[in-house]
Amino acid sequence: MTTTSERPSETPAREMSRRVSQSVFDGSPLRVVLLVDVYDGAQQQFLEAYEQLCAQVAQVPGHVSDQLCQSIENPSQWLITSEWESAPPFLTWVNSEEHVHMVEPLHSCVRDTRSLRFHIVRETGGPAVPAESAPGRRLQAHPRIGDGVIRHALTFTVKPGTEEKVAAILADYASPKAQVDDTTQLLRTSLFMQGNRVVRAIEVRGDLLAALRHVARQPEVRAVEEAINPYLEQDRDLDDQESARMFFTRAALPAVHHVVADEQAEGNRLALFYPARAGQGMRLAELISQHDQVAADDPASAVLRSTVFQRDDVVVRLVDVRGKSVDALPADAAAAAELRTLLDGDAARMDLVTDRRASDA
Repeated sequence: MTTTSERPSETPAREMSRRVSQSVFDGSPLRVVLLVDVYDGAQQQFLEAYEQLCAQVAQVPGHVSDQLCQSIENPSQWLITSEWESAPPFLTWVNSEEHVHMVEPLHSCVRDTRSLRFHIVRETGGPAVPAESAPGRRLQAHPRIGDGVIRHALTFTVKPGTEEKVAAILADYASPKAQVDDTTQLLRTSLFMQGNRVVRAIEVRGDLLAALRHVARQPEVRAVEEAINPYLEQDRDLDDQESARMFFTRAALPAVHHVVADEQAEGNRLALFYPARAGQGMRLAELISQHDQVAADDPASAVLRSTVFQRDDVVVRLVDVRGKSVDALPADAAAAAELRTLLDGDAARMDLVTDRRASDA
């Protein structure tokens, strides 16, 4: 199991290509903002739970500081901000089982939460020496030029021997309505399997949380989720809010890097699964991201677009390519050898179950 002691590479952060629209690996500090809506009358309970959580988080590697703020207009609204040395240690912690158990005391007093994560690009004030000049502190050099698309994935495992049944269920359902509201739209859903592991990657324009809630309410999706319930290795009850919350918390597979070589070309969509050795998932994702960054800058490369997803020791590379295949390992022998030392088994191409686009995406 991954622990919060996992750290990214200690080498200086490499200069990011302008083709990289998203990355957690540039070494700059991270600001995390958590918006919290507390049940009426539960403010004191929430404060006590926060004090306990705060003491635990202070011991997590990479944590710098945090603040708790209460709205001057609505006492039920709270804001928690924290700063981290960089994104990797925060993501290692927030995606760990330790974090899942650490925040359990908050569930009974919190109606809703929303988490936002930001690299620090510029800052003012403070001591006479600029913060970016402080030892070990590196601000993001350039703002990312994104495409307005949010990429996220979910992963879970099914009981061995049920893979064909699950694949058939997941392949055969009516697509949900793509338009969520005036500002949010589902663009694409790609679903893959490798052995008994399922990976569902989604692309959204607008509000990811609104899109996920929209999908969960659609009857065709709800029917599919109910149909695969008996085959899941982790039990869940979608009618129980806490059970559903815990399942989807553990299933979240965040995107940690996205690079684009050609915005216009379509290509073929592939997914590769990289099983990481215990505690090496973040470093493995970093090396794969560097490999794809180099490939994106090479006109002869098959890579058109690549997104790397990582949680604990699960690393998935979603790639749009020219042709029908892509190399799982770097062509450079030394880079490939380093990557192999982080693998717990061989990298494998995943089986495509379904790949759906919105008609106007």
